[in-house]
Order: sequence, then structure tokens, then C-alpha cells
Amino acid sequence: ICGKIMSALLPAIVPAACRATAAVIFLHGLGDTGHGWAEAMAGIRTPYIKYICPHAPVMPVTLNMNMAMPSWFDIVSLHPHAEEDETGIKRAAESIKALIDQEVKNGIPSHRIVLGGFSQGGALSLYTALTTHQKLAGVFALSCWLPLRNSLSQSMISRNKDISVLQCHGEADPLVPFIVGCLTVEKLKVMLNPSNITFKTYSKMPHSACLEVCINQGCFLFIYIYKYIAILLFRIQ
Repeated sequence: ICGKIMSALLPAIVPAACRATAAVIFLHGLGDTGHGWAEAMAGIRTPYIKYICPHAPVMPVTLNMNMAMPSWFDIVSLHPHAEEDETGIKRAAESIKALIDQEVKNGIPSHRIVLGGFSQGGALSLYTALTTHQKLAGVFALSCWLPLRNSLSQSMISRNKDISVLQCHGEADPLVPFIVGCLTVEKLKVMLNPSNITFKTYSKMPHSACLEVCINQGCFLFIYIYKYIAILLFRIQ
């Protein structure tokens, strides 16, 4: 019941200051909600970008002694070779793909939608970006990993083989070890165009997002969203 109630909540949204012509969908981490991240995104609010921060359903999480909490899918362990909740990961990805599809129906082209997330949300954003049929502007993933990486292959990526990826990870992360971030970026470089992948590391950052990461996000968004908007405005002139 709790999961149904939580998943029925409308996403936290930071509207564009003007008319939205681009969107960022950002997924929170385990045990969190979209509200806090919506407040953070409001700090880098821009005229034409709508920020959407959905909420994960509440479910028991094996990693946390089966306690019920907001979680996109079950996590057994954060070890690189741990068993994964394949069914839950794919189900969660479908829910995010439906959110992307809805924004396209609302008039925002998919190639002007950026997907992002922190920790478990970052993991889901990566998996969704690689498996969606919609061509996205980019994906930024903070302190996370690539789910089901052993079963992913180039043949499964239909529209986003050239997607721009910004991955950030703290070298002092005690929850999602830095080596997991390194393994993730190496896998991404095999499946995607390696020249489009940026891996930012932070020597003293634990499992959290800091101001420096937010600044890098801002640069990423300006490069991969505003570049398109600038071209569009030039054509209008």
C-alpha cells in the first residue's frame, strides 16, 4: 500500500522562468524524495528549463534489513558483483521512460531532455538512458553505478550510443566505493562513444553532492541544452 501511495505522488517540479522548451528529470537516492533535489535545482533555475524530480515508491530494501523506505528498486548489496533486482530495475526504468514520453507529449522534444540522478537515482538514470527508445540530450550521474552492466551490450542501445554523459564520484565515498564509479565509466566507454563521456572525481568528497558537483552540472546543462537553444534562436533570427 505504501508503495502505491508514494508512487502516486506527483513529482516535485521547478517550472521554467519562461516557457519550458527543455527539461531535466532528476532521480533522488535511496531513502530520499524528490523535494530536496527540487530545492537544489531551483538554485540553478534557468529561463527555459523545467526541472522534474519524481518520488520513488516505498518498499522493503534488503540492504537495510528489509526496512521500508523510498527506493527505485531493491538493493541486496553495493558490492560490484552482488545479485541485482533485475525485475525491479527494469520496472523502475519503464516508469521513468513513461515520464520522458509524457514530457514529449507535452511538447518538449526528447533531444532536449536531460536525465540525471544521485546514488540509486543516478544508477537508474544511466540504465534508463541506455535503454530508452527516446533520443536524449544527455545524462549526468552522481556517486552511482551502472545496474545490470554485465547483461548490457551495444546491441541493446538503440538511440543513445552518442549520448553525452557526465559522471561524478567522490574518492572518499564509503557507500558506493570509488572503484565502482571507475568500473562504471570503463563500461560506458566500451558501449558508448568514449569522447562523449566525462568523469569528474573529487578527492575528499564522501557519498554526497557538493557545490563543486552542482557547478559541473550547470556547465553540462549549458553545453548540452543551451547549445541547442542557441542554434534554434539563431535559426529564428
